[in-house]
Amino acid sequence: MAKAQWNSVVLAQSDDYEKVEGNIYFPPESLNREYFFDSDTTTRCFWKGKAKYYDVVIDGKVNRDAAWYYPSPSRLAKKIQNHVAFWKGVEVSE
Repeated sequence: MAKAQWNSVVLAQSDDYEKVEGNIYFPPESLNREYFFDSDTTTRCFWKGKAKYYDVVIDGKVNRDAAWYYPSPSRLAKKIQNHVAFWKGVEVSE
């Protein structure tokens, strides 16, 4: 079971996840959506494609761009389409 937490709140938890380049990507249905808010930030990975970001908000505290996902990844990264990964202090464990 993989779990992502920030400020002692579980953001995502699942037995069904993908691991790519050391990052755990959680399926979209495993997210506690109440904590996720769309960000305007995007980045591009040379082999995965364009990433979009979420801000994570808990009890008024904002962790900007703490989660990212690939809505339309390259053919090579199709298995992580819409799966969400974390950084910026979000604790992820397997």
